[in-house]
Amino acid sequence: MAKKILQFLLFLGIGVCIMAWVFSSQNAAFQEQCRLDGTPSDQCSLTDKLLYDFSTVNLWWILIVLLAFTVSNIFRALRWQMLLQPMGYQVGFANSLFTILLGYFANLFLPRMGEVVRAGSLARYEKIPVEKVIGTVTMDRLMDFLCLGGVVGLAFLLEGDTLWAFIAQRKDGQSGGGFFQNPFVLGFLAISALGILTIILLREKLAQVPLFQKVGKLLKGFIDGLKSVFKLKNPGLFIAYSVGIWVMFYLQCWFGLKAFPPTAHLGANAALMVFVFGTLGFVIPSPGGMGTYHALCIAGLTLYGIGGSDGFSYANISFFAVQIFYNFAGGFLSLWLLPRLNKRSIYKVDEGL
Repeated sequence: MAKKILQFLLFLGIGVCIMAWVFSSQNAAFQEQCRLDGTPSDQCSLTDKLLYDFSTVNLWWILIVLLAFTVSNIFRALRWQMLLQPMGYQVGFANSLFTILLGYFANLFLPRMGEVVRAGSLARYEKIPVEKVIGTVTMDRLMDFLCLGGVVGLAFLLEGDTLWAFIAQRKDGQSGGGFFQNPFVLGFLAISALGILTIILLREKLAQVPLFQKVGKLLKGFIDGLKSVFKLKNPGLFIAYSVGIWVMFYLQCWFGLKAFPPTAHLGANAALMVFVFGTLGFVIPSPGGMGTYHALCIAGLTLYGIGGSDGFSYANISFFAVQIFYNFAGGFLSLWLLPRLNKRSIYKVDEGL
C-alpha cells in the first residue's frame, strides 16, 4: 500500500511540475505579448484569460466530444467481449463497459493502474481467472499501439510538410523544401532501409547475440498477438472496432477544436496532427496526461499559428471536459453501478463459500 502511495505521489509530482512549467512559460509569453500590445500588467492575467476562454466554449461541440468518447468506449467494450469469447467466457456488455470506465478513472491517480483495475474488476464480477483477463487487456493495448503507429504515420504523410516548414522557419526564417525532399529525412529513410537489409542478411549471426534474442522474443510476441486476431470468430469485426475506437478519438480532437473559437477554423488534417501530439502526451506517464498532454498539445497547435496562451486554453478545455468531468463521472458511476448490477451473482458466490 505504501509503495502505491509513493508511486502516486511521484507521478502526481511529475504531472504537477510539468503543469507548473507549462503555465509559467505560457504566462511569461502572455505577459510579454501584453507589454508589446501596451496592455497594463494588472489587466493581463493568464488565469483570467483562461476563465474567459472557458466561457466562450461552444457547449454543443463539447457534448459531441463526449458522445464521440462514449462511442469509442462502446467499441472498446464490444472488442473486449470478442477477445474473451474464444476462451469460453460470455462477458456481459455492462460489466465490460463500466470496468473500462473504472480503468480510465484509476489512470487519473496512477498511470497504467487502469489496466490492472480494469482486469481485476472484470475478473471479479465475471468470475474469470484474472491472468486470462490480463492477457486480453495486453492484446487490447497491443492493438492500440498498432493503431497509434498507423495514425502517426498518416499524420506525417499528410502534414509532414507543415511540420518541416515550421522547423525550417524556426531555424533560419525560410520555409525550405518539402518534408520528404529534406536531406535529413531522406538520409534517415536510407539508413533505416540499410539497417533492415543488414538485419535480414545477417539474421542468423545476429540471432546469437543476447540483445537481439530479447528483441526477437518481443517481436515474436507482438506478431503472435496480431496473428491471434485472425483466429477470432469474426476478425473483420474486431479490426472494425479497433479502427472505430481511433476514429472516435480523432473526432474528439477535431470536435474539441471546433468548440473553441481561436481553433475552430482548423481543418481535418490539422486536427490529425494536433491529435497525434496530444495522444503522445498521454503516452508519457503522468496522472491522466496532466502537464504532458498540455505541453504537446500546445506544441502541435503552434504548427498552425495558434498562440501559446490559446493553445494552453484549448488543452485545458479538452482536458477538463474528458479527463476530469467525463472520467470522474464515469468512474463514480461505475463504482456505484457495478456492485448493484452484479449483486445477485456476488451474493451467490459468497453464499457458496
